[in-house]
Amino acid sequence: MYFTATSPYILMFVLLIRGVTLDGAIDGIKYYLLPDWSKLAETQVWVDAGTQIFFSYSISLGTLTALGSYNKFHHNCYRDTVVFAAVNSGTSFLAGFVTFSVLGFMAKQQNVDISVVAESGPGLAFIAYPEAVAQMPVAPLWSVLFFCMIILLGLDSQFVGVEGFVTAIVDLKPHLFRQGHRRELLILGVCTLSFGIGLSMVTEGGMYVFQLFDYYSASRIVLIVAFFECIVVAYIYGINRFYDNIQMMLGFRPGPFIKIAWCILTPIFTLTIFIMGTISYSELTYKRKLVTYTYPTWAIGIGWCMALVSIVFIPIVMVFKLLKAKGSFKTRITELLKPRLQRHQLRENEDISKVHILDDIYQSNSATEAMNSIEKIPMTNEYTPDGEEA
Repeated sequence: MYFTATSPYILMFVLLIRGVTLDGAIDGIKYYLLPDWSKLAETQVWVDAGTQIFFSYSISLGTLTALGSYNKFHHNCYRDTVVFAAVNSGTSFLAGFVTFSVLGFMAKQQNVDISVVAESGPGLAFIAYPEAVAQMPVAPLWSVLFFCMIILLGLDSQFVGVEGFVTAIVDLKPHLFRQGHRRELLILGVCTLSFGIGLSMVTEGGMYVFQLFDYYSASRIVLIVAFFECIVVAYIYGINRFYDNIQMMLGFRPGPFIKIAWCILTPIFTLTIFIMGTISYSELTYKRKLVTYTYPTWAIGIGWCMALVSIVFIPIVMVFKLLKAKGSFKTRITELLKPRLQRHQLRENEDISKVHILDDIYQSNSATEAMNSIEKIPMTNEYTPDGEEA
């Protein structure tokens, strides 16, 4: 990670220096920095921007939660959040200069407007930019540097994505995967499956497959997941309890704005963007310079299956938990809404009747009984208040 996370910046600065020295680069940079304010009136612009930020920051995808679970109890995650957001958006802003300086050169060479050579979506990185690089002096060198940067960035994303998924599976069944090299074998299986799916995207028609995955599986459905996360944390778990937990870890309480954001602003934003996206929804098409490809009905069906699989388990698990619980319907709801906490997560003067204490399973007289109890609850990486691994 130290190599794959830092080396793209070196390559990016090299490409930037080369790009800004090309003839026409200033036109590309102007096109990049001078906005068309009329676009703000288009619904799709807001939907695309909101969705892009969520995926760029890996919000509601589980990866930040998985990686954060390895932190020590008193780790300053508040500071990390601010740094992460600044570096992430700063990198995107810098990458824009790298891209549009070269596109300005390409437009100047072809004597056309920059909007003609600039493609949207993945076509920008994999079609338009390589075409521009091919017209530069010593083109093979710059092509190698560019695609090395793309590969390293892709590896970075995969490290995080795979780790997030694997951590969730391992924590769910620790007795099964925390033995020998089973965790490594699980990672091998996940990577092999992903590699097989990825091969379909590097065939001659691979870009059409990629667009299908990008449009549906990496869709605005994530906004709904974020909406439910905010509702659960703010109103079911309790925003004040969550703030108390943060104070236990950090030693201070964040400002009131974050509380307002979690309770009001973020749920409204995510739900509004999702509704706007639903209203402006159109079937997937792949626009090239000379032709527009319309996807067949069966492909659209596959796309919707990929989109819904991200959210359909929210109501399914809810119904399953209700059916599995005991007592009247009201009792089941009450019991299921209680936070499931370990002892070091309890606040001072905590009302024990309103929480489920997970640590009690370790006090069982029977080892087999304890293991059976562990299997019935989702496990997380446990940390004691002094910051050492439990």
